[in-house]
Amino acid sequence: MDADEYDDAYDFWLFDLDGTLVDAEWSYTREVFDRVGDRLGRAFTDREAEVIWHGLGGARDPQLRAWGIDPEEFWPAFHAVEDPAARAEATYLHDDAAALVSELVAGGVPVGVVTHCQAFLADPVVEHLDVGDWFDSFVSCTADTGWKPDPTPVRHAIEGLGIDPANPGRGVLAGDGASDVGAAWNAGLDGIHVERHSPTHRGHCVLADHRVSTFDELSQETLGLDVAADGGVASDD
Repeated sequence: MDADEYDDAYDFWLFDLDGTLVDAEWSYTREVFDRVGDRLGRAFTDREAEVIWHGLGGARDPQLRAWGIDPEEFWPAFHAVEDPAARAEATYLHDDAAALVSELVAGGVPVGVVTHCQAFLADPVVEHLDVGDWFDSFVSCTADTGWKPDPTPVRHAIEGLGIDPANPGRGVLAGDGASDVGAAWNAGLDGIHVERHSPTHRGHCVLADHRVSTFDELSQETLGLDVAADGGVASDD
């Protein structure tokens, strides 16, 4: 699919970062949760670490509370044990995401990021992967901006593209979680869910305007063509 075809489909694109454009090696994730567990006096299973790291169960704070963990204790411990340089070294680009964003950038389509990853962690990742030039806008959510699915950080990212968030035109936000799609819809954008984990593994399906297992499947979706009969791509209209 040519970049100008993407341009025909959407005026601009926003992406989640972790799990959507990039991911960290499991060994790094496991080490982080071991260290958090040491601080909290509570060990985390592989499944628990995966659920929180990838947000498999949806919003993370309710999941932590369901396990008897106070989010106000968990998150300071989590951020205290993370090493920005080590995380950057352990982070890799998803090939399908790199191909998509590269084509968008080559076609002159505005591209931005809205991520829950804090700036002190996200900035070294972007620098290490040498992708800073890809993004015209980059927003790390905070308590002040709000957290997805709150549309406020999305509107900040749209503004950073030089577009009026009150009248954004046809834009899209792509992410790997329900909060990404919710933020897109709340901001008046289309939402794309890239399912890096199967619904069975996640424990539920995520509704979206477009659902794909890889961005390579988006060619038909973005152009509004019929979905392939094999069910590899689904559209919720």
